[in-house]
Amino acid sequence: MAEVRHQPVMPAEVIQYLDPKPGEVIVDGTIGLGGHSKLIAARLGTEGFLIGIDQDGSALALARENLASFTGKLLLFHDNFRNLGSIIRQSSPQGIDGLLLDLGVSSLQLDWGERGFSYQQEAALDMRMNPEQTFSAADLVNTYSQAELTRILREYGEERWASRIAQFIVEARKKAPLTTTDQLVEVIKAAIPAGARRTGPHPARRTFQAIRIAVNQELEALAEGLEAGIAALKPGGRIVVISFHSLEDRIVKRTFRQRAKACHCPPGLPVCQCKGKPDLKILTPQPVVPTAEECQKNPRSRSAKLRAAYKLV
Repeated sequence: MAEVRHQPVMPAEVIQYLDPKPGEVIVDGTIGLGGHSKLIAARLGTEGFLIGIDQDGSALALARENLASFTGKLLLFHDNFRNLGSIIRQSSPQGIDGLLLDLGVSSLQLDWGERGFSYQQEAALDMRMNPEQTFSAADLVNTYSQAELTRILREYGEERWASRIAQFIVEARKKAPLTTTDQLVEVIKAAIPAGARRTGPHPARRTFQAIRIAVNQELEALAEGLEAGIAALKPGGRIVVISFHSLEDRIVKRTFRQRAKACHCPPGLPVCQCKGKPDLKILTPQPVVPTAEECQKNPRSRSAKLRAAYKLV
């Protein structure tokens, strides 16, 4: 098993916007190895309450080790943050003071090649963030129709060659099921014309990203988790979200903007009928991005965007 290299993304910015204080209840909805949570815990004191959630049991075990020095109350849940509502109802029914969501694939999942997330290491075609989930990347690649594969690659990977890659996948699996990352990479390379492979990122990057998002229902989980998390925040509570993909960032941006609007009436009404009030104030009108220095030290942070808001009522 490979050593896991873990550097939390934008740690100073996370603490700045989440602003954890002694005695507060903070939720890390994607605790991973606990890098951000360790910084948060240092500010919560003995009366603080840290709730960590991750769908990867291996990550939770390592997070518990990394948080061993925390003297406050710690609860870890092996679950998906899309279930934030039920988790908070059972652990902190009075609400929470802060929520952090650090989206995307974790260092653990990338560095342990056997998990099948990386197109640069040979492994079983897996990509399950929760290893207990039955549906894997191999199931998707070998059972989805060409039309559905095309849609996934185009929408989730923004892949220019989506239709051609889907066609090549369907043709390849007629001979034998695709079961390893290397097999899928070779199909992708064959599908993309040589000229298009000479520049830009690895030709398999977008396809692997799209399949991972689909296998783990990441966008659906994000939409549900955001709504549940915002609902659980106490007045003055803060939410910080780090995204690594334009589709994720779009969901966060749209959700924050909708919740920061006073009126929710249909467009065109001359007078507001809903008498609504905003329940969020956006703290980051533009997304916060890593510094050049951080990107150099931690290349995985390059595509990160941080958005933050706090609860008004």
